[in-house]
Amino acid sequence: MTARIDHGTTSGTFSLDGQTFDVDNNVWVVGDDTECVVIDAPHDVDGIMAVVGDRTVRAILLTHAHDDHVRVAPALRERTQAPLLLHPDDKPLWELTHPDELWDADLTDGRTIEIGGTSLQVIHTPGHAPGAVCFYAPDLGCVFTGDTLFNGGPGATGRSYSDEDLIKSSIRTRLFPLPDDTVVHTGHGDDTTIGAEKATLGE
Repeated sequence: MTARIDHGTTSGTFSLDGQTFDVDNNVWVVGDDTECVVIDAPHDVDGIMAVVGDRTVRAILLTHAHDDHVRVAPALRERTQAPLLLHPDDKPLWELTHPDELWDADLTDGRTIEIGGTSLQVIHTPGHAPGAVCFYAPDLGCVFTGDTLFNGGPGATGRSYSDEDLIKSSIRTRLFPLPDDTVVHTGHGDDTTIGAEKATLGE
């Protein structure tokens, strides 16, 4: 069976540094007809499971630990019996939302996750958050960037645990070497491509 990408959206809030905003988050599910991985766990378990369908979830991959990306992670783990994977550098952010629970396994730069006949390569891209990662799927010609890279440029900095210079460095050194036609599936909003974002950042 051929791996595919399924997409949905969920709505809720993002809170950090004493401010709260309404947000819509993308839900990305990668797999075949029988098994899949879920990228991020925003807002609504039922909404995520509507994208999963009746497939077996092998893992829940977290791009970073801001609350709008991990709020229902423990509940989704309970529903699916799938492990939560997060980069350990995001522990301080994780603990803001889930002080009494932990994820199950660490994401590390260069790790490969096999699912449904394809593979996802973990790329550590700190800046938006210390443990932010992207998932590159070369067979599918795409990269899942969470809040590191959007249609229109880098993800937000200026809040706790973020760094503008670092996120730009991460994008230039870790993402821009990918092929220009690589589709960028973001944490919020529309898709873009690596080539289009090179132009945005003046590369």
